[in-house]
Amino acid sequence: MTEKKQLGKILLKQKLISQADLDAALREQKRAPLDGGKPLASQLTQAGLVSETDALRALSEQFGMPGIDLHQVAILLEHLDVVPREVALSQRMLPVLVRDDRIFLAMANPLDKRTIDELEFVTGRKVYPYIAITHTLERAIASAYEAKEKGEIYFLGPKVPPETLKQLGLEPNASPTSGNAQGARVSAKDDSLPITSPPSSQRPTPVPSIPPPPPTGAALVKEASVEHAGFESELNDDEFGNMGSEVSTVARLPDELRQGGQPGDMPPGEGKVILVVDDEEDIRKLLKRLLTDKGYRVIEADRGLLALRLVKEHTPDLIVLDAMLPELHGFDIARRIKGSEKYGGIPIVMISAVYRGWRIAEDLKANYGIEEYIEKPFRIGDVVNVVTKLLTRHTSPTVPPPRDPDNINSEAEKALEDGIAAFRRGEIDVAIEHLKRGTKIDPLAYRLRYHLALLYGKKGLIYDGVGELERAVELNPKHFPALKNLAVLYEKAGFKNKAIEMWERCVHNAPDPETKTQIKEHLVRLL
Repeated sequence: MTEKKQLGKILLKQKLISQADLDAALREQKRAPLDGGKPLASQLTQAGLVSETDALRALSEQFGMPGIDLHQVAILLEHLDVVPREVALSQRMLPVLVRDDRIFLAMANPLDKRTIDELEFVTGRKVYPYIAITHTLERAIASAYEAKEKGEIYFLGPKVPPETLKQLGLEPNASPTSGNAQGARVSAKDDSLPITSPPSSQRPTPVPSIPPPPPTGAALVKEASVEHAGFESELNDDEFGNMGSEVSTVARLPDELRQGGQPGDMPPGEGKVILVVDDEEDIRKLLKRLLTDKGYRVIEADRGLLALRLVKEHTPDLIVLDAMLPELHGFDIARRIKGSEKYGGIPIVMISAVYRGWRIAEDLKANYGIEEYIEKPFRIGDVVNVVTKLLTRHTSPTVPPPRDPDNINSEAEKALEDGIAAFRRGEIDVAIEHLKRGTKIDPLAYRLRYHLALLYGKKGLIYDGVGELERAVELNPKHFPALKNLAVLYEKAGFKNKAIEMWERCVHNAPDPETKTQIKEHLVRLL
């Protein structure tokens, strides 16, 4: 990740403030108590030296993330349920939009990875952080949660554009039901589209569907900066690849990703296969010895992406899964496996030294389908008993046998073929539904993920495309087209640091010297 720049230098470079005004503001900060001093952006905007739009532009450049103008946002208040009020106040964060699998979060510090990780764990959703000006965010948090306690439906910023109100089925200047001065009358037309819209002079080309709260126009990355990067906005028929086993087969891991677990060969024998996933080698060795002595065949993974690959390659009979792993949380792995028609029947035993208590265990079982939860340090007898119970239960004659993997692979292939046919007819929405059906059957088939992402890109659904490309890259880390398109979409969405990270990976996986040179030149411009 690139080093965070100093906000004052960015403002000076953009000629938004004089050196004298900046020096005075910095002196004022030094005089204020450490815990009570205002962040520089808040201090300058409240003093009238910098507009909030200009401050957001500078903050976006500083953090490498999109900014959000909370004066122009409309929030469905039931979305606040994902973050308790006291947490929102203490961590200075506000959920502005919640989808089935993602949360868009206004934050004073969008680089607070620990807070983001914890929220992702608790909710099971991907978090997309946006930078907001601190004092504006604090006021919005207080007003939004107060409005929710009063039973109101929406929180509206004081400058929500009329077109946004119309899209939400709200009429301006009616009886106030939204907890702010503007007021609005609520209809049931739409309840899920918090929007921020920049002034018309700064507004980007509108997106057909708006899954995130679009950042303020000043904080958006200009699309012209990535047009040359080769985003495949047009799909050709042959881009779907060949039909057949490739639909459900991912290339084997490169050697560098096999370190630690060394799971290349299945242990000999006829015992049931158990996948042990833990980044602590001592724990893996202990569990392997314990379970091998009981007649099981054990394969190992020390990180999240490797675990998904081994599920794909070996389809284990049971998984012992650590909650905290490099690359992917254990809960995310569990959610993906349990959401799969092909792998959803594999019992999962989750272990953790971080998350403790019966409530955690119940939440994991209810939200992720995990069969058992064991806290570290664990007793050997507990692990043996749980594994034996689950494997016995899942092989009982009363339990329906798992579906034939070949049939499921064929269904995934059929979904891909149907998607191609629909795309050739120009029916993109139908093609998307077919590919989504395929990912439910086989969520680890990266080609389905990749081409679904491209279709989302054609529809302008940037965040849906990002989500699918992230999964495609996890499954096939060296697939250059997926890396390239993910870099482009991150850049379009304003996540500059994530875009740089992806472009750097593209350099190492470029198919030819000319492409590598072009990417390096683009990186220089970004940096």
